[in-house]
Amino acid sequence: MLTLEMAIQKIQQFQPEQRNKIIEYIEFIEYQANKTTLKPIDTKSQKISFTEAAQEFVGCLDSDIEDLSHNPQYLKGFGE
Repeated sequence: MLTLEMAIQKIQQFQPEQRNKIIEYIEFIEYQANKTTLKPIDTKSQKISFTEAAQEFVGCLDSDIEDLSHNPQYLKGFGE
């Protein structure tokens, strides 16, 4: 009998709660096998300015509204 067939036969004998644990464990093993490891960034060889690093966010907060902490219209409902 193949190992897989033996495993299936044994799993079929477990109670539903135990089968659920087996499935969770299999999914955990699958997750570990598929997760990618991030390589550490070598910051010494990549010297860039903060503006260059945050370029995709530059301008995303531009608006005609001034700082809300000093905006009297915003503060009306908070005790002023």
